[in-house]
Amino acid sequence: MNKSVGYALLAGLAAVVVLISTAIFVGFGGENSGPGRASHKPRDPAAPAISGQWVGTWSAAAAAAEPGTLDGYAGMSIRNVVHTSVGGSGARIQLSNLYGTRPLPVSHASLALAAAPSNPTAAAGTMRRLSFGGRPAVTIPAGGAVTSDPVRLNVPHDADLLVTTYSPSPSGPATYHPYARQTSYLARGDRTEDTTGAAYTEQSPYWRYLTGVDVWSTKAHGTVVAIGDSITDGITSTAGANHRWTDFLAARLRDEPGAPRYGVLNQGISGNRLLVNGSRFSPNNGPSVLSRLDRDVLSRTGVKAVIVEVGLNDLFKSPRQLDPEKIVAGMRQIVREAHARGLRVTGSTLTPFGGHRGYSDQLNSVREQVNRIIRAGTVYDQVVDFDKALRDPVAPVRLLPAYDSGDHLHPSDAGNQAMANALNLDDLKRTAPAEL
Repeated sequence: MNKSVGYALLAGLAAVVVLISTAIFVGFGGENSGPGRASHKPRDPAAPAISGQWVGTWSAAAAAAEPGTLDGYAGMSIRNVVHTSVGGSGARIQLSNLYGTRPLPVSHASLALAAAPSNPTAAAGTMRRLSFGGRPAVTIPAGGAVTSDPVRLNVPHDADLLVTTYSPSPSGPATYHPYARQTSYLARGDRTEDTTGAAYTEQSPYWRYLTGVDVWSTKAHGTVVAIGDSITDGITSTAGANHRWTDFLAARLRDEPGAPRYGVLNQGISGNRLLVNGSRFSPNNGPSVLSRLDRDVLSRTGVKAVIVEVGLNDLFKSPRQLDPEKIVAGMRQIVREAHARGLRVTGSTLTPFGGHRGYSDQLNSVREQVNRIIRAGTVYDQVVDFDKALRDPVAPVRLLPAYDSGDHLHPSDAGNQAMANALNLDDLKRTAPAEL
């Protein structure tokens, strides 16, 4: 064989390798019609010979239509800052127009690692342009959602990501999550792939349009989804510190020997109720847990376990539900729907609120009746006793002072840590639903 023929053969082989590699990467992401939906088993873009899977690393529930945004954010770049629970070698995002009244055009979207915590500047070499069905732009119908194509990116665990979207024209009310406890940013014009944060001069305490980030992982084996109210949302945790109880749970799942290696998704909404929907324009209610269970929990990527913390707002808010059996019936409905998907549910007792402006002996009596039924083991597959974990042993109707954020209802950072510590991680490994 002469040299020219040999070189030609080598070049041909190299071309074949490139084509195969490209096919593997393009094929590993599945469809973008919704969270966790794929037309075929995905392949790992970084190491196709090693098994892996998509898992959820971050999420926020779509809570309401943002007041004052009847035309959306036309001509604005929105840079959401979010924090990962687990890492991976590739990533994709979910965008929602759930509360939009018109189609939402997204002409440009990107993903990058943040150069520093809570900072709009991208880490060097990490900016990735996102596509949707192979196209650089997408229009999300009113009430709809979309998942991006995957991109190769080494995503660390316990790190901030920058997810930026740009809409060129009016789109109707923005779907948002109001109590992010995280600073995000806005810039005028299309600054989607700006690596510096110089143009992002407007700060925001909200997450807009973005409802999820998945990573392709060979280390994490699934996702645990927590759904609840402001206690799960982390409304009084330190802003920017990632000190919600779900963040502390994510650390336990990453670090503790024998713990299931799961990503953690937080689907808490402040003001949320179990049984009653809030207004679509209310920033402090959201759709009820029962009405959003499928979208926000059961259909999330790689879900293996469910944790439920809800019920206090059904006591507080008008119309009040003071029948403990009706509250427990709603909890049992959650479990039935989860069992239909082969998922077990860990449910929490209702936490103390003595000293809060909404406290009354009557409401506390209902709370204690609900807790007795939950502890009897006839509601959830497993029980996490957040009441016991947070209450003051000297005055059990109140939070322990060290665990009280100051409003006598929501836990402090130390209280959030105590909640995460109260979970039995072995319960999250179990697969067969319990006989209730």
